[in-house]
Amino acid sequence: MKADHVIPPPPTKLAFSLVELSIVLVILGLLVGGVLAGKSLIRAAELRAAVSEYQRYSTAVMSFRDKYFAIPGDMTNATRFWSRQSASGNCVTNSGTAVATPGTCDGNGDGTILRDTGLPGSEPHEMWQFWRQLALAEMIEGNYSGVAGPSSYIDFQPGTNMPKSKVPNGVWGALNVVIGVFPGNSISYSIDYGNYFILAGGTSVNLPLLTPQEAWNMDVKLDDGKPSSGKIVAQFWDNACATGGASEFDLANSVYNLSNQTVQCSFYFPKAF
Repeated sequence: MKADHVIPPPPTKLAFSLVELSIVLVILGLLVGGVLAGKSLIRAAELRAAVSEYQRYSTAVMSFRDKYFAIPGDMTNATRFWSRQSASGNCVTNSGTAVATPGTCDGNGDGTILRDTGLPGSEPHEMWQFWRQLALAEMIEGNYSGVAGPSSYIDFQPGTNMPKSKVPNGVWGALNVVIGVFPGNSISYSIDYGNYFILAGGTSVNLPLLTPQEAWNMDVKLDDGKPSSGKIVAQFWDNACATGGASEFDLANSVYNLSNQTVQCSFYFPKAF
């Protein structure tokens, strides 16, 4: 008699239970939330660092003026302290023609930081010598070239002729439009900027760096929270960084464009020194 044929049971199908799936989803949510929170904390730290940078550079200029009785870059006797940087005729000197390392160039002593209009890549000028002389005086960290970059006479080179910001892609500049009240345009309000710092993006004074919310956040911490007034003034008033104002002359109605989540803003710090 043949033994009965035994049919094996079907293989057990393995699967996650609803409880297990819920746990996995919770873990994924925590991980994503942690990453987003981490990015937010990092960005907040970068913005705080930019506030500290402004305060540090402002203090450095005041210390320089107290010690040398001049604005860095505009100083007429800088070469007497640090020798001459270049034999070029554009490197003005009141200390003779000798060239020495590290060296610098003299300014004209008119109380303004002249905007460079010379040839790119070679000519020293007050807006570039500003940072070089602050570093030579050991008022700030770094070593700056004192000349424009190779692309244009206003070629900002972060870390080379201008300080980098802790905000990624950020650069600090110092200059003066030397015309009193600026007439205004689609980028800048019509106000008297005087000698000003600028915090901008990349290699130009006209590139944005911050979102309107970030700009507003910094403005509230340092100033009045308004893009068109005080010691912080925004660039790109025309419905990008700011909105509400009918023109570059309409300062009273201008507010930060907080609904715009993209990078649209950079900052002037008018009459900073």
